[in-house]
Amino acid sequence: MAERVWFPSSSGPRLAGLIDQPEDPVRGWGVFSHGFTLGKDSPAASRICKQLASEGVGMLRFDNLGLGDSEGDWGDGSFSHKVADTAQAARFLENSGRDVRLLVGHSFGGAAVIAAAHQLESVRAVASIGAPYEPAHVEHTYDALVDRILADGEAPFLIGGKALTLRRHFLEDVRRVDLHEQIRTLHRALLVMHSPTDNTVGIANASEIFRAARHPRSFVSLEGADHLLTGRNQAKRAARIISAWADPYLTDP
Repeated sequence: MAERVWFPSSSGPRLAGLIDQPEDPVRGWGVFSHGFTLGKDSPAASRICKQLASEGVGMLRFDNLGLGDSEGDWGDGSFSHKVADTAQAARFLENSGRDVRLLVGHSFGGAAVIAAAHQLESVRAVASIGAPYEPAHVEHTYDALVDRILADGEAPFLIGGKALTLRRHFLEDVRRVDLHEQIRTLHRALLVMHSPTDNTVGIANASEIFRAARHPRSFVSLEGADHLLTGRNQAKRAARIISAWADPYLTDP
């Protein structure tokens, strides 16, 4: 069963979320961060969170600024906003008495949860799925617009059937991110999951993330999966692996 919730973003507009609630016994709570422009109802987000909930791990998934049911303008966001809003989501859960021990992120969200963990003392485990080692990797989706954005300050951006606006501050923000340092100083358990046949974010990204991480760190190959985990069993398999791996970290140390 999913509970619909709203909470304030780091910049003000309200974000829409769903809490996939487990039946008793509850093993723990976590937050899911979706990919670049995907949303909380994307196959990866929905199926992973529902599977984790079925195994006793409650998950909050939410739409980033201006996506899905959330308020605001996507163009006003950035990678830094995404990181801050992931931390906001965790605090929202914690304010309701549900301590967040786990962060899970897919694609661009996989990089965001690594950075967001630094803002959350309660988090003990982070799982990234198909994440880029450099968040600026997303530039390949809008590389034809870069010169126009830098010159004019913004440009219309059509992706996945969504008409969005991409602004200069997003480009500048994503280029400033030093995820290597965020990974190196994570001081939480890290699970890196990636498909060797991912044609959107190559598996070399997983190698770099894993190399930069310190123990406890783990790597699982999602062989046969595509980047978006569109196959129903692909997302469920990833969730089952996360559930088993995270078990020691879901309760108080």
